[in-house]
Amino acid sequence: MQKLPHTTVVLAMSADGKIADFQRSPARFGSTADKIHLETQIAAADAILFGAGTLRAYGTTLTISDPNLLQQRITKNKSPQPFHLVISGSGNINPDIKFFQQPIKRWLLTTETGAKFWQARSEFEQILVIETINGKINTLAVWQHLESLQIQRLAVLGGGELVASLLEFNLIDELWLTVCPLILGGNTAPTPVSGLGFRSNLAPKLQLLEVNQVNQEIFLHYRIDKSY
Repeated sequence: MQKLPHTTVVLAMSADGKIADFQRSPARFGSTADKIHLETQIAAADAILFGAGTLRAYGTTLTISDPNLLQQRITKNKSPQPFHLVISGSGNINPDIKFFQQPIKRWLLTTETGAKFWQARSEFEQILVIETINGKINTLAVWQHLESLQIQRLAVLGGGELVASLLEFNLIDELWLTVCPLILGGNTAPTPVSGLGFRSNLAPKLQLLEVNQVNQEIFLHYRIDKSY
């Protein structure tokens, strides 16, 4: 039986459950403690995955800078930085953003159409063409492909559409949610899970593993209950 990557979602949100404001501006409301927490989760992963919308909003990704975390990876015979994977059906990403100058290995998970622009370029070390279902990337096929590449631990950094798709296929193992002390509001402001949503009787169930408070932020660690 194929063993899929252990997948952890790591997100910061406002007290009313928004991961960005109604203008979908980059969510930079987390504290220094939240940044350290995020870097620690990234350091524990073999690869980082995020949607193209998240990349367009920030223009960059977070890399490991803490010397202790870098040394821990080297001790475990890992590369200093995990692979950073962007998933995009269209492949519509600006090649001039700062992300493409960061010292990381970049992979693109896309469709045949999305791959056309990038195949003759050098920005992505690998371009993985994934099968589609009704014009959208087959999320389950993505995970099976990652397992074949020996990616054992994966950290997902957003956005809500990607997280919703992973929950639909029961591909998430853990969630780290940082609750930040502000209220964003807005009917159109994105939340950690977008998509069509789940009926209450079919909603994924969580087990609370730990709760930590650092100053005004709350760090919630959940496991997905897969016994249902």
